[in-house]
Amino acid sequence: MARTTYQDLLDAGVHFGHLTRKWDPKMAQYIFMERNGIHIIDLNKTLTKTEEAAAAIKQIVKSGRKVLFVATKKQAKDIVADYAKTVNMPFVTERWLGGMLTNFATVRKSIKKMSNIDKLTKDGTYNNLSKKERLMIQRERIKLESLLGGIADLNRLPAALFLIDVKKEHIAVAEAMKLNIPTFAMVDTNSDPSNIDFPIPANDDATKSISLITSVIIKAIEEGLDERKREKEDETEKEAAAAKAKADTAESAPVAPGTKDEGGKRSRKVTAEVEKTEE
Repeated sequence: MARTTYQDLLDAGVHFGHLTRKWDPKMAQYIFMERNGIHIIDLNKTLTKTEEAAAAIKQIVKSGRKVLFVATKKQAKDIVADYAKTVNMPFVTERWLGGMLTNFATVRKSIKKMSNIDKLTKDGTYNNLSKKERLMIQRERIKLESLLGGIADLNRLPAALFLIDVKKEHIAVAEAMKLNIPTFAMVDTNSDPSNIDFPIPANDDATKSISLITSVIIKAIEEGLDERKREKEDETEKEAAAAKAKADTAESAPVAPGTKDEGGKRSRKVTAEVEKTEE
């Protein structure tokens, strides 16, 4: 079953591109026509590419890995953050810190610093500090939360990136390319799709368009998570059944002579015969 339809894309304004003078020639294959100085995106290709991206991202999540959502533009940040939270996926919506992927170890140290501040607050140490020190720590905590709060639970590099506006998030794209991390992105007519593994030609400025495409990706992630959960449950059931079958087999196995109840009697009889012979 399709995760979205041609009509849904049309209603959300996914087909509206940028002014013709701002286009990127590499997007030509995804442009349907020009109208009133604006490029119109071919929604048939958008539909196909969206399904391809959703299917691929579902398999990534099904394998138990994380997808990092990146959207720092004003009209996209809240939408993407809310969607990412529903499936417990990491996200960056404030500012992409240079080296967030290529220098991940340092970023993890900053995240650890944030958790250490939380520990200070819980164990009461925070209350013993001076007012000035508490204020400085509080400000640092707010800053770290805003920059790294969305990736606080990311213990290793993500398996893929989903981006809104590849032109704005070019640093994230470059880092992902360097580390061979697959990229999924909404690509407008003013952007270069050649560096994206799964480009989705779409209007990346309208909130309705961003919300629709992101929701499709989220649905695919939910499907992947559900299938992973079911597979784990099936595996657990199989293991339990195998263990039970093994136990039943052991119980129903024939008793060998000289074992269990007969063992004591047989051994005593043999011992008596040996003693008689010795006499």
